[in-house]
Amino acid sequence: MAKICPITNKGSKVAGGYSNRIRATKFNPTGKVRKQPNLQKKRIFVPELNKTITLTISTQAIKTIAKNGAYATLKKAGLI
Repeated sequence: MAKICPITNKGSKVAGGYSNRIRATKFNPTGKVRKQPNLQKKRIFVPELNKTITLTISTQAIKTIAKNGAYATLKKAGLI
């Protein structure tokens, strides 16, 4: 299973270890670190279809569904 949210298209990204570059290179070189999105497995009931759908979505997508509604958000993402 891919670690990508189907609604917001959030995926992993590469980030640095420190913001202070001199400190990072001089004392503790960490290199690059891969950051993963906050994905949650959720069961979403869609009243228009009278169905429950299980999705692995980001927390930002959960807020979007709460604001705009399940049917509109899933239809815009092409999931139903």
